[in-house]
Amino acid sequence: MSDNSTYATSADVSADNSANHSQKSGFRRVLGLGSLLAVAVGLVVSQGVMVIMLQGAGIAGLGFIIPLAIGYILALTYIFSFSELSLMIPRAGSLSSYTEVALGHFPAILAVFSGYVVVAMFALSAELLLVDFIIEKIYPGAFPQYAVGFGLLGIFTALNLMGIDLFAKLQSALAFIMVVVLLVLGLSAVSGVANPYPEGIDLTGTWNPMGPEVITLVALAIWGYVGAEFVCPLVEEVKDPNRNIPRSMLLGVTIIFVTIAIYCFGALLYIPADDLAGSALPHYDFAKAVFGDIGLSFLAVAAVTATCSTVNTSLAAIPRMLYGMAQNGQAFPQLKKLTKNKTPWVAVLFVSAITGLPMLIMRDNPDAVGLLLISAAIAWLLAYIITHINVIALRRRYPNIHRPYKTPFYPLPQVVGIAGMIYAVIYASPAPELSNQIFTATGIVLAVVSVIGVFWVKVVMKKDLFKPEPIEKALDAE
Repeated sequence: MSDNSTYATSADVSADNSANHSQKSGFRRVLGLGSLLAVAVGLVVSQGVMVIMLQGAGIAGLGFIIPLAIGYILALTYIFSFSELSLMIPRAGSLSSYTEVALGHFPAILAVFSGYVVVAMFALSAELLLVDFIIEKIYPGAFPQYAVGFGLLGIFTALNLMGIDLFAKLQSALAFIMVVVLLVLGLSAVSGVANPYPEGIDLTGTWNPMGPEVITLVALAIWGYVGAEFVCPLVEEVKDPNRNIPRSMLLGVTIIFVTIAIYCFGALLYIPADDLAGSALPHYDFAKAVFGDIGLSFLAVAAVTATCSTVNTSLAAIPRMLYGMAQNGQAFPQLKKLTKNKTPWVAVLFVSAITGLPMLIMRDNPDAVGLLLISAAIAWLLAYIITHINVIALRRRYPNIHRPYKTPFYPLPQVVGIAGMIYAVIYASPAPELSNQIFTATGIVLAVVSVIGVFWVKVVMKKDLFKPEPIEKALDAE
């Protein structure tokens, strides 16, 4: 059968599927643009990002705006690809659903587990460890060791089990508070309305001390934009997805770009660049320099809110990816079990458990946070590369299928995105001496995921590793 025979003249097929698939799956369309924008912003702006962006500003000074802007452009490329794919194949499985019809089941399993499940193990664990470190530094001895991190994980696991409506309300509030706090901190620093500027800081003399080499910090800056696509696994619960999915991601990364730029500029006015670059908790130093001791309570709000927002979003989106994979036969069938309020409860508990595991193993090693974050980012970017390849493959296999959203200037965003992501992976570590450790850890995890994926596809599913499924299967699946 020709790949395009069924769809060459059926412009309304995927549009109809977008409207009725949520009825088949049992999900309810309750999420509007505001809720999706809160997801796009709330997952990206984490404590890890707050730390890494200030370290980048310390390395490059005002010149950091160059890699920050290039990172924004690369973020737009993955938004274009995810928007096209998620509206063409509106499934909760997200990347697994797109990849199985573009490249086959093995790449689908590899993409989701390496790019999202492993990221949950690394990045969420690092985020929860960071909030413990910062609260202990601000309020020493106020809480038992690691009680804050594990407590937040338990609270948001329970809240996500209660349903998507509560998630949406919480996420909107968390994202709003977080962005406001960061903007207040940045704008207060830029305007100088709080503590006076310290003497001896000159940003105009050498605004870009790295010169052309500042381009190497694109690999660091891109970490500030990963995660906006977490709106896509929620597609079956979105009102007017054709409009709200792409718009929420585009607005989200734009807000992030402006917020991070102001935040970094303000920090450079108060903290010497070398101190920012070398600090393990530069956001702590920044808040204290601008507002004094009262700024530490301000920072505590920002830190806890950022962590809550990241954990809340991940516990909503990643379980729905696993639910979609279980629907496709790519994961254990138990992961598609739903509660009465349509929450994939087994998947939520699974993601919560794998998030807590590295915290138990690495909690006495603060230096592990950076390793966890960079390893997570490498895995994430590999998933983005697969996403861009999916768009190209499906454009070739199904050129005439209805696409509610088409990537502008195709295939330029995909080509630029793939090249940029490969560059970012190669130069992932800002410290060359850590490169071997980072790539070894990431390689081991990817190797384990690959072995499991091969076994699952060949033995459990009894399918070819790289044989794409017909798109009818993805669009019509119950």
